[in-house]
Amino acid sequence: MNFSETPITFVILGITILASFAAFNNKELKSNWLFNPYLVKEHNQWYRAFTHAFIHSDYMHLGFNMYVFFGFGLTLEQVFTDPVLWTMTFPDIPFWGVLKGRIIYTILYVGGFLYAVVPAMRKHSSNPSYNSLGASGAVSAILLAYIVLFPLNTLHLMFIPFPIPAIVMGIGLFIYEAYMNKRGGTGIAHDAHISGAIFGVVFILAVNYKFIGHFISEISSFF
Repeated sequence: MNFSETPITFVILGITILASFAAFNNKELKSNWLFNPYLVKEHNQWYRAFTHAFIHSDYMHLGFNMYVFFGFGLTLEQVFTDPVLWTMTFPDIPFWGVLKGRIIYTILYVGGFLYAVVPAMRKHSSNPSYNSLGASGAVSAILLAYIVLFPLNTLHLMFIPFPIPAIVMGIGLFIYEAYMNKRGGTGIAHDAHISGAIFGVVFILAVNYKFIGHFISEISSFF
């Protein structure tokens, strides 16, 4: 496999792990890459909207995000870029091509973490002490896009001893994040998770409106 055939999921994983490890050992690097709405607004440091997604607060934060990303992202990318898997999964929707599939997948991930910072920009642009970091917005976009395309796939989650349909997990995720965002005090940017998830749903349906019919058909078959 040459570099051009390397899954984008692996590339993102590698960059994120290396960048996060570097930030663990370099406080100045971490400080310069954090998303700080005040510095973005007052000093035009817009690059932070990009760099914050490649660093994490600790090993657990990094491990959880990359575990979820790998589990759902690689499946999405394989379907997006393999005409055989695509035809098996979406027999009524024409395959869009390998290159377009890679581009769409990349936009889904990058767009997820860029859109995830919108709430912070609105609420904290006058607060120099507010910072955020991590790929959670992008991971939320990947996860929700997966759920829209595979709503009835069963998922096994930690601490839940039985499999649950993906759509149930998606609904539960939105309810949980909305509740925790309203309650506050967790030190976690739940609004970024919500924004990333919304981007994932809207983007994947906007890419091809036929996914709406596929989703409805899948849900209908359950009943």
